[in-house]
Formats: sequence, structure tokens, C-alpha cells
Amino acid sequence: MPISAQSPLVMLHLGLGSFHRAHQAVYLHELIQTGDTRWMLAGGNIRPDMADTVAALQAQGGAYTLETVTPAQVRSYQRIESIKTIVPYDAALSGLVTLGAQANTRIISFTVTEAGYYLDAQDRLDLNFDDLRADVIAAGKGQPGSTIYGALTAILRQRMHQQAGPVTLLNCDNLRHNGDRVRSGLLQFIGLLPDSSSKAGLLQWVTANTSCPNAMVDRITPRPTPDVAERVLAATGRVDAAALMGESFIQWVIEDFFVNGRPAWEALALTWWRLWRRTKKPRFGCSTPRTAALPGPAHWPGIATFTREPKTR
Repeated sequence: MPISAQSPLVMLHLGLGSFHRAHQAVYLHELIQTGDTRWMLAGGNIRPDMADTVAALQAQGGAYTLETVTPAQVRSYQRIESIKTIVPYDAALSGLVTLGAQANTRIISFTVTEAGYYLDAQDRLDLNFDDLRADVIAAGKGQPGSTIYGALTAILRQRMHQQAGPVTLLNCDNLRHNGDRVRSGLLQFIGLLPDSSSKAGLLQWVTANTSCPNAMVDRITPRPTPDVAERVLAATGRVDAAALMGESFIQWVIEDFFVNGRPAWEALALTWWRLWRRTKKPRFGCSTPRTAALPGPAHWPGIATFTREPKTR
């Protein structure tokens, strides 16, 4: 597929925490470094979290320094520049809704931790949480909320109205069958809205125009402490209020189930497995491979795997 000089396609990420910036953003950064500039990252938060980090990222144009640490405690430093747009937080999520509803946004990814999906042991939405109940009420009034379901519903509703086309919803949290589970939770959430023709239309549109690949992610990324920025300054001479650290091991296993394109991540892979399109639920878990054995590639229908020690400069 030829590299295009047109405006890049957008992967919008909800949750500008350390893990996203040490994992997904790194993969896209290194793809861009190969000369493939067809995709860019945009990101913002659905809650008023990490205000200082978000402000630092805005001031730095989305760029930041990643400190990578090997098991032998060898440290290296890399400037990550794949996040081109930082969306400031506002309670209406207006910036995220606007960007998520644009036709050139083809992937909406997110990291909200396992608890942020509000699913019980039977994968049913647990309405004992006040914020989830509040989001159901808000979404019924056409308003966004502070949960992943409230945010996605607002974005997808606007995307439907603007006829912006299909979009992949990519779960980047480490929980088993994460794509299937977030899809189930989202459809349950929309199903809780007051009955109306618009609710039925939204359910139909989301079912027909979104995909939710299952994935496994892995990289230990501690919460940054002040000494990270101090080491970055000493090693690079750069003052970086958004610096963070991660271990040298990194892995991403993704079901190749993207409904409207994706970056050519396989260009960075040691191995690329693509056996067949999604015909049944993939039989793999999302625990880290160092604590749970994953089945071999012959059992991963439509799965890509990307694993390597990232280059540093």
C-alpha cells in the first residue's frame, strides 16, 4: 500500500495516561519514523485527570521523552512525537466528540483500566455505580458523560449524524476478550437509554459500523516520579514535564478486525500472522504472556503480533 502525502488519518485515544504513551504511541511513532506518515495520534481525557501532564503535553506539542529500562538497569531515552493533537478536557467532551465524529478519524482507542468497564462476572453492566447510572441518564438526554460508555455513545451518535463512516473501537486495556467485552458493555449501555426511534437507530448504526478487535498489550509502565524528569534532564538536557518510563519489553497482539483501515504496524513486527478473517471468537486471553501462557499462532484467527525491543536514539 503506497504511502500517501495527504492529510493523515487519525487514531483518537481516550486516556492520555502513562501506559498509552509508553505503548501504543511508541508503535505509531516508530512507524512514522520509517517514513509512513499516513496516520497520527490525537488524545484527550474523558475526566479531569492528570491536568498537569495534559498541560505539559499541550505546551510541548504532544511530544515527550520516554525512558526505557532494561532488566540490567541500562537506561536509554527516546523522544516520542506521534501524538500530534492534544484535546483539552471540558465536561461536554466537545473536543473529543468533534474529532471523533470526523471522517478521517478511523480508530478510537482507549485505556480506562479494567474497573472502567463496569462489568460483573457475567459481563453485565453493574448499575450499582453512581457514575454509570448518571451517564445513562445523561446519554438519554443526548449529553456525554464521564465513563467510557457515555463518551463513546456521544462520539458515535455525532458520527452517525454526520455520516462520517465506520470506525474501529480498539480496547488497549489488559483484560480478557477486551474487544468483545467492551462491545457488549457499549450495546448494553445504549440499550438502557429511553426507548425511541433515535435509540433504535443508534443501536443499529453502532452494530453495523463499528468493530471491536480483541487485543493483548504488555509493558510495565510505573507511574512517573520526579526523578524520571531529573534523569531525562541529565541525559538529554531537555526539561520535560511529561517524561515517563517503561521497561524495555513491549508486546501488542491484535485481532485483525479493523472496519475502516489501520496503520501498517506489521512493518515493525518480527512476525506477522494473518490467518483468516474473523469467523469465530478468537481463543486467546489478555493476561501478560509472562504470567499466563498464550496459545500458539495456529489458534489465533486474524491475529497480528508485534513484539520487539524498541529502538532508542
